[in-house]
Amino acid sequence: MADSEMYVRSSRELWTILLGRSALREPAQIEEELDRNWERLLQGLCYYKTPSSSAAEKLKADKGVAQPLKDFGLRISKLLGLDQQQSVQILQCYLQEDYRGTRNTLKDVLQDERPSQALLLKIADYYYEERVCHLRCVLLLLTYFQDERHPYRVEYSNCVNKLEKDLVNNYQKQFETLFKAESPTWETHGNLMTERQVSRWFLQCLREQSLLLEILFLYYAYFEMGPGDLLSFTKMFKEQGFGLRQTNRHLVDKSMDALVDRIGYFSCLILVEGMDIDFLHKCALEDRTEQHQFSNTPAISREMDQMLLTFGDIPHHGPVLLAWVLLRHTLSPDESSPVIRRIGNTSLQLGVFQYLTTMLQGLGGTGNNCTASTARMCIYGLLSFVITSFEEETLGSQQHLINAACEVLSAPSLAELFWETKPTMGLGMILDSAMGMFPHKTGMLLQLLTALLSDKSTAKKVYIFLDKMSFYTEVYKTKPNDVISRDDETLWRRQAPKLLYPLGLGQTNLRMPQGVLGQVAVGEQGYVVRWDYSYSAWILFTCEIEMLLHVVSTADVILHCERVKPILDLVHKMISTDWTVSDCLLPLTSRIYMLLQRLTSVINPPVDVIASCANCLIVLAARMPGKVWSSLHHTGFLPFASSPLTNMAQSISAEGMKAGNYGNLLVLIEQPRGEYAVTIAFLRLVTTLVKGQLGSTQDKGLIPCVLLVLKEMLPTYHKWRYNTHGVRERIGCLILELVHAILNLSPEGEASGSTPTLQSLCIYSLANTEAGQAVVNIMGVGVDTIDVVLAAQPSSGGSEGPGQILIQTVKLAFSVTNNVIRLKPPSSAVSPLEQALTQHGGHGSNLIAVLAKYIYHKHDPALPRLAIQLLKRLATVAPMSVYACLGGDAAAIRDAFLTRLQSRTEDMRIKVMILEFLTVAVETQPGLIELFLNLEVKDGAEGSKEFLLGEWSCLQVVLDLIDSRQQGKYWCPPLLHRAALAFLHALWQDRRDSAISVLRTKERFWENLTTPLFGTLPAPSDITEPCVLETCAFVMKIIGLEIYYVVSGSLERSLKDALQKFSSGRRYEYWSQYVKSLVVHVAETEEEEGVHSFSETQMVISAWRMLLILSTSHSDVMQLKEDSARLKLFMDVLDGTKAALLVPMSVPCLRLGSMMATLLLILLKQWRSVVATAPDVLAPLSLILESVLQADQQLMESTKAKVFSALISALQIQGLNGGEISQLPQLLLCVCETVQDEALALIDSTRHAAQVRDIPDDKDSMETDAVRSFQKDQRDGVCVLALHLAKELCRADEDGEHWVLVMRKIPALHSILSALELSLRSKQNLYFTEAALHLLLTLARTPQGAAAVAGAGVIQSICLPLLSVYEVPSNGASQGFSRKSQDAPCWPGVYRLSMSLMEILLKTLRYNFINEALDFVGVHQERILQCLNAVRTVQSLVCLDEADHTVGFLLQLSSFCKEWQFHLPHLLRDVQINLCYLCQTCTYLLHSRNMLHHYLQAKNGEALPSGPRAQRDPQMPSKAAAEGGGGEREEAEQKALLAVQCSLLKILSKTLATLQHFTPDCCQIILDQCMDLAEYRTLFVLSFTTSAFDADVAPSFGTLLATINVALSMLGEVEKKEPASLSVASLASSEETQALKSLLIFTMENCFYVLISQAVRCLKDPSIAPRDKQRLKQELGSELSTLLSSLSRHFRRGAPSSPASSLLPSPQPPGAKASHEGQEPFIQLVQAFVRHIQR
Repeated sequence: MADSEMYVRSSRELWTILLGRSALREPAQIEEELDRNWERLLQGLCYYKTPSSSAAEKLKADKGVAQPLKDFGLRISKLLGLDQQQSVQILQCYLQEDYRGTRNTLKDVLQDERPSQALLLKIADYYYEERVCHLRCVLLLLTYFQDERHPYRVEYSNCVNKLEKDLVNNYQKQFETLFKAESPTWETHGNLMTERQVSRWFLQCLREQSLLLEILFLYYAYFEMGPGDLLSFTKMFKEQGFGLRQTNRHLVDKSMDALVDRIGYFSCLILVEGMDIDFLHKCALEDRTEQHQFSNTPAISREMDQMLLTFGDIPHHGPVLLAWVLLRHTLSPDESSPVIRRIGNTSLQLGVFQYLTTMLQGLGGTGNNCTASTARMCIYGLLSFVITSFEEETLGSQQHLINAACEVLSAPSLAELFWETKPTMGLGMILDSAMGMFPHKTGMLLQLLTALLSDKSTAKKVYIFLDKMSFYTEVYKTKPNDVISRDDETLWRRQAPKLLYPLGLGQTNLRMPQGVLGQVAVGEQGYVVRWDYSYSAWILFTCEIEMLLHVVSTADVILHCERVKPILDLVHKMISTDWTVSDCLLPLTSRIYMLLQRLTSVINPPVDVIASCANCLIVLAARMPGKVWSSLHHTGFLPFASSPLTNMAQSISAEGMKAGNYGNLLVLIEQPRGEYAVTIAFLRLVTTLVKGQLGSTQDKGLIPCVLLVLKEMLPTYHKWRYNTHGVRERIGCLILELVHAILNLSPEGEASGSTPTLQSLCIYSLANTEAGQAVVNIMGVGVDTIDVVLAAQPSSGGSEGPGQILIQTVKLAFSVTNNVIRLKPPSSAVSPLEQALTQHGGHGSNLIAVLAKYIYHKHDPALPRLAIQLLKRLATVAPMSVYACLGGDAAAIRDAFLTRLQSRTEDMRIKVMILEFLTVAVETQPGLIELFLNLEVKDGAEGSKEFLLGEWSCLQVVLDLIDSRQQGKYWCPPLLHRAALAFLHALWQDRRDSAISVLRTKERFWENLTTPLFGTLPAPSDITEPCVLETCAFVMKIIGLEIYYVVSGSLERSLKDALQKFSSGRRYEYWSQYVKSLVVHVAETEEEEGVHSFSETQMVISAWRMLLILSTSHSDVMQLKEDSARLKLFMDVLDGTKAALLVPMSVPCLRLGSMMATLLLILLKQWRSVVATAPDVLAPLSLILESVLQADQQLMESTKAKVFSALISALQIQGLNGGEISQLPQLLLCVCETVQDEALALIDSTRHAAQVRDIPDDKDSMETDAVRSFQKDQRDGVCVLALHLAKELCRADEDGEHWVLVMRKIPALHSILSALELSLRSKQNLYFTEAALHLLLTLARTPQGAAAVAGAGVIQSICLPLLSVYEVPSNGASQGFSRKSQDAPCWPGVYRLSMSLMEILLKTLRYNFINEALDFVGVHQERILQCLNAVRTVQSLVCLDEADHTVGFLLQLSSFCKEWQFHLPHLLRDVQINLCYLCQTCTYLLHSRNMLHHYLQAKNGEALPSGPRAQRDPQMPSKAAAEGGGGEREEAEQKALLAVQCSLLKILSKTLATLQHFTPDCCQIILDQCMDLAEYRTLFVLSFTTSAFDADVAPSFGTLLATINVALSMLGEVEKKEPASLSVASLASSEETQALKSLLIFTMENCFYVLISQAVRCLKDPSIAPRDKQRLKQELGSELSTLLSSLSRHFRRGAPSSPASSLLPSPQPPGAKASHEGQEPFIQLVQAFVRHIQR
């Protein structure tokens, strides 16, 4: 927009600011605005000048305005008769505030004739509105400048003091100018000034006159009017005929009548106010009338007399004449009595009291309408004085007087004033005379008393007044028999007591006793008797209602209704003003239900009385909904269901529903008549009952009422007949209020089975029936219609006009729709409501466009806000493009949104809502967000694209909002700052790269963005604006996303600087401490009253967690490298977690605790070095675990798992910190309890799952849903982690004493073993089974633990059930072995673990476990033999691993040969044979490396790269395939080959060690001649051929020699580190190389040992031929000699002197003793043997 220096604030903007509806809300800001603009306000409408040549010249010379705007400004000037410069100002303001196109289209519009004419007329309307707003500003000042309750009273008052006297003169002249103004014509104002425009001009003229007079009236209400001024005003009004003799009265049409009347009312009020009747009354009372300003102005008085004598032809004259009569009568009663009498008669003939009633009603209610209240104050003074001064009989009808008095008394504080004055003065006299006819005539007294009720004090006075009545007036046509009288008939006396009401016995009644005196007056009606009888009128009222109930079906009913209605109205006002009186009124209120029931069922029901009954019930229902509902339920008034409601379909169809008496009344009486008092009361009553939160049973009773509204009223109410304007809008508003109340019910107790609830019924009905369409139609009213209705209101902007009701209805429709979409149960089908909301209509007819255009509405800021909120909801849930719906208006609407977002005076909540809408749109509305981002593409270097900000980009506004220099200013409050950052965060989260690329390179962007993180926040207990926390959270998240997605080298320099500053400024420590304090605050306050900013706290913790997790992997970028800082952060996280989780009963604390526990776990794993130096972590973690175990298990499942994980990590990192921790016994106890509970739960769920599986499929599926709540077996489940933690604790508790104590307390082992047995049998719960076996393995390493495990019956739990884990195939061996990766949990792994467990138990317990071990080997013999065989065919690591475990177990068992031989002789023989074959196989595979390689490629292709630390993914990345791909593949193959070789070597060494136990002891067999050779079988055949890879070739001495050779050659390779053969290069370290060497030497040792032992066994065996023995000696001699020389050479080079058996659990053989004499002991043994056989 062309911002020239001429641009000034528009009057509408000024008005909005003064109202306090803008961003400027501080008194100082309001004062500044008034200081800047008070002269403009003083000028009034003269501020807008007429065209002049000088102004035209100035405009021409102004370089700041574009030429097209100047030209158009001149056209405006011509049409409106407005100064040329001001015309351009008006144009600029219009373009800024109300223009509905884009700036680009403006040029075309200005050049094109037709669009420019339309624009001219719109600007004319805008100009007229500006003038009205200008006057409204002054009106606002005068309204509140003396109101102590108003926040800006002082500022307003200062301004009014400046305006003071000049204001009146200026405004009076302007008023004269306006009513004398000639209407414009096309000759003077151009050819656009058509008849219609002239009419529009005149309407504006009348509106301005009315406003000017209103201002003058309010002014004179506070400031005195001089006699001269009164005379001049009287002349002026007379000339103008009180608005009826306008110069242009030929232009008045029907629509302008209300304005003409208003002009008359204010003319009349100004004159009455000018006479200062209040002061006159005061002077008269104090007898100092000479002080009144008219007491010494006889000339003016006479002139006024003469002028007023000519009055009397217009109703507006009445009050003026009456006031003047009072004035003259009081000041000079003798001087002018005939004149006064004439004037007085004229005023009564004009019906002055009826006129006053009409006038006050016409000026509107007194809600917050100051003018109406001031007018009533003015008339109150007049009426009081009139009644005091003149006899009541002379004033005409008493009813008219009372009507006027009641209307006056509706002003606030006048009722209190009334009760303070004496009853013999003023209006008190009316009350007195009304009381004189009570209860013969009840209406007038009750009408007056109802008006006199305004607050609790007046309510008490009215109650007491009626409770203590002293006269009872009756009228008799003839004298009754039961009285005696005086002769002159002025006094009667009762001869007998009398019941005043002919009711039945036992009813409430009034009894007039004998002897009561009554004064008698004879009148037209007969004898009027006033009995001197004291009674309570409240009892009388009860009798009246009883009487009505008696006569309800007779002809007297109408008469009685007239008497009862005022009673009900009084009761209604009474209880709504002061609830404490309600108990005293119980006899009345309790009869209302019966009255309602009886009256609604008569043929022609009295609608007004029924409405009054319902109104009373509304007030009662607000306080005691349950009682009202239960009583009302039986009256038949409300709709009801004749059969119980079971499902939604039946409810919606209204099947079995009856409309009740109300429904019949609506259709038969109200709709034909067009009067809807009962309907309005009914809607309010149902809404009140709904808001009363009755509970589900009563709510079901309300369903028929709500259905009637949704089915019969909401879809059709706009088509009904209406007699009174505004009722339709009111009913629509009430219906939506009811629906809104239902949708806002809290859902507690809502969803109970399939029967519909009030809320679900409402949601379904609005989503799927025509009720929803009706709501859509209300929303579709559109901004233009609302503007038209507002413009047509005659008043100056009260709160109760039709425009305000329409706005309220539309706002409710928005809210209802928003809630229906929010609460609607998710479904795949699109509901009719959603369809109606999102369908693409024709041009401009779709609802999305209508909603978006509410942004143009300026009157009520909540309307556009709610419209945008609904758009936000639709943009989220509806499958449609908002951008497409907006069509051609999209850019213009975007401009309007951004204009409001940029405006510094705009209401902050609208700005926040716009930003929230855009934040949602980032994710769901790509087209719309591109429109708002408005990025322009510029081609950069090398064909890349660069983006720039467009002129209308929302990013510019957002950048301004986050600018650190703007923070704290009034136009950027914290909430708005938060909304701006939420929008930026959405861009980063959605990866809007174009926008991000523009933002991140903006100057100072990162500096501004990170500013909030460097501020000091208030302590958690002092936070007043929680959004500050969210602001910081969004900043952290944006930084986190930027670091995560952008390569560290490409990060912006300024961001790196900010992070450096963050680190060096110790902000990590500050934030860590602050986050901890937030958590602690939540933990502390939760116990008392709950936390008011929990979601914000949660958000900050989540963002901080994200930053810390990132810092573990991006520590270089985030500058978090110092161990001291990390330690502080880690300890804060630990303390925070502890604080939150030690409040186990609080859900918010548990949520925060769970978040913190995740962070703690990640830091434990990532910062191991830091944690290692930390103070003891186990103690707080133990406390946390204890607390978490007490909390709600449903909530805590994942948190428990995290705490167990953290404990495991802490134990692994810190150990037990040098032995004892005091927590160990307690921690063990907790863990064991958990393990036991979890194991038992697992047993239950496994059994349940088994039962469910057995049930046939056609069973009802509800059964399977129930399983979900059962225990599940998960890798990171609580049960598995608890077992792992128990394992770590057992490992830490080396001597096992704590363990034993805990085991005595808790039988956890039995539970574990039971669950283990069940899991193995059903082959379920794999992770649990593995973890349990690991725990048992750890326990079995200590003697105490092993004894406990064995004693608990481990063999029963594992031995037989383990058979379920594998199937032994009948054909061949190899199929039973999987080729899966070794690391993945699997059932074969469970079998291997079980084998290890048996091995360790046997190793630890020795003879105590031998029977169980033999049982195990007996049960699983097939698998064992098959496994030993399978190495020949399957060389996968899994298979080799199982063989390794099996041989390990057999190695332990081989120590007990004799027992084995005794129990399982056949199996022993089979195992021995298989072990020999296994030895042969391993040797062959190790010898023939190429063959092994081929086998691995051919058979186990998929297992190829699965070495223990090899890469997992066999596929090569595509890029690497081209260059160097082959090398990587080869390396992977080499690694796999090495892994397999190592495995084979381990198996070989253990096999030989086992065979050593099956062969005679070397020393014994060589030295002991008497040894029984039959004990030992021959294991190897006498043959020296090299072993072949063939099952038919028996293992022989050649096999053993080959084994030694292979081991020796491998040893040589390891020594030389030949990369070609064994890929030693890929071995991890020298330790592994050393271990491999030791293993090879160990293998050779055992091989030599078995060889020598078997050879000596053969040599001593008598069954072998001597020739064979000789051959044996020769062959062995030569072979061993060769080997010995090789070995000697090898050892001279320096091999490990003693083989380490660290890789094996077997004891070292006898030859493995250390020797430092240069010769290995086993070499010496071999040399001795060679010598022995060569002898």
